Amino acid sequence: MTTESTAQKSGQPSFIPQFTPKLVTVLKDGYSLSHLRADAIAGLTVAVVALPLSMAIAIASGATPAQGLYTAIVGGFLVSLLGGSRFQIGGPAGAFIVLVAATAHTHGMEGLLLATMMSGAMLMLAGFFRLGTYVKFVPYPVTVGFTAGIAVIIFASQIKDIFGLSLSMPEPGPLLEKLPVLVEALPSASPASMVLAGATILAIQGLKRLNPHLPGMLIAVASAAIIAAVAGLPVETIGSKFGGIPTSFPMPHLPGFSMEKVQAVFPSAVAFTLLGAIESLLSAVVADGMTGRRHRSNCELVAQGVANMGSALFGGICVTGTIARTATNVRAGAHGPVAGMLHAVFLLGFILVAAPLAAFIPLASLAGVLAVVAWNMVEKPAFATLLRASRGDALVLLATFGLTIFRDLTEAIIVGFALGSVLFIHRMSQITKVETAVPFVAEDRADDDEGARQPYDEKRMNVPDIVIYRISGAFFFGAAASVGSVLDRINDQHKALIIDFSAVPFADATAANVIELLAHKAQKRNIAVFLAGAAPEVRRELSHHGLRPPHVRYEASIESAVAHAKQN
Repeated sequence: MTTESTAQKSGQPSFIPQFTPKLVTVLKDGYSLSHLRADAIAGLTVAVVALPLSMAIAIASGATPAQGLYTAIVGGFLVSLLGGSRFQIGGPAGAFIVLVAATAHTHGMEGLLLATMMSGAMLMLAGFFRLGTYVKFVPYPVTVGFTAGIAVIIFASQIKDIFGLSLSMPEPGPLLEKLPVLVEALPSASPASMVLAGATILAIQGLKRLNPHLPGMLIAVASAAIIAAVAGLPVETIGSKFGGIPTSFPMPHLPGFSMEKVQAVFPSAVAFTLLGAIESLLSAVVADGMTGRRHRSNCELVAQGVANMGSALFGGICVTGTIARTATNVRAGAHGPVAGMLHAVFLLGFILVAAPLAAFIPLASLAGVLAVVAWNMVEKPAFATLLRASRGDALVLLATFGLTIFRDLTEAIIVGFALGSVLFIHRMSQITKVETAVPFVAEDRADDDEGARQPYDEKRMNVPDIVIYRISGAFFFGAAASVGSVLDRINDQHKALIIDFSAVPFADATAANVIELLAHKAQKRNIAVFLAGAAPEVRRELSHHGLRPPHVRYEASIESAVAHAKQN
């Protein structure tokens, strides 16, 4: 029997369908001029957002603004061309700032490019070996914790430019070493830099409230550049620090290669691979939640790998799926991957036509952009909820958060995952019971042995517009992805969804988050959600995460849930 037939027989998709890019699927479905128009508008919208962000992230990472644009152009184009997500936008991401800056500082730019290329090869292998599914096993408190930790480090890295400080020594990377140096340099603060950074932050936030569809970041940065140039403010700009942005695109070249260099940057490449896989698949999941579509995680990893290798060839830095830009792409009305490809083309047009204008952009304004990015990265409601939910989830969250800030991101993810696993094992051991005098094969019993028996009424449970799902076993982060994919299949034709929790002995924060997202989407579709038979411990965990009436209704049994659903 062939590998392909074996895969089909086991229910697994064969190689070619699993790794066929979403672009091919979209084009096969039919691609009209109206689809191209929608993708062009969305691509332009995303490019406007990506333009200042790509430069700001590159500068914060120890690279040049031009390298940030090269990353967004090459990486963004390849991610959309080859990826397994319909709406994913690739490019430089804030989550990588800490790792990229540390690698560039330790191994130089050639070492960073080599690590990026090695990471691309690792991501491709991970996809081809179909390891993308296992990335979904990262517990929810770990993702919330390391994202919040990265946000703190990003903001700390921008304090120098926000205040326009003049340091007497190179700025240290670790937070505990950085803060004393920044405090010592406070007397050198530039009022002009502080005003520009503060005005940029206020403008972005104000425009977001006034009209979320406006490109607030680009408007704020462009306005700051005009004010600084016209008023002749004494602030550092892209032109004064980097000499501007080249008006041509670089030719591809391989980074310096040697076995000693490969061994030296190998830990950084592993860290890039781990974070890139997590970040890109989280971004794809966000797009799925916004659109009701499904991405192919392994195909997406292969595309991310090719994009990282391509970015390194042209002098760019790490590429990953970006949550904010992907969400912007969806909200702008994108039809498919062509939008992401066009966003890269529009950025290339900026380099070829308007690159000299970037020389006037103040670094303080870009620092203000990253300050807003850092603030938005923190999932504040989720962080607070996890702190209140249980001591175990709070421990995982705080350990990941603290290690991210004060130690190392890779170490934080590994320790957080290990703590989450130990916590799960501990919880499972508490609910495991051993029953005695139970035969291997149960004996036959008379129908009336269980007490009063109600006659079966087939009309009672057969209600076409009410769908019932039964979850059996522990509902935790390892099972949340598969359970969530099944529950998401409910369509608008149903008026009620009943989830039977009577066979669920335990539910954790990730599971509660899955049900909360499902309830939120069901509420938008006017579908009532009933949770039947939940044990007190399970109900308490779900309630901690906002699963309370009127969003969901708790019933003692499926029968009572069906009865109440019929009354609505």
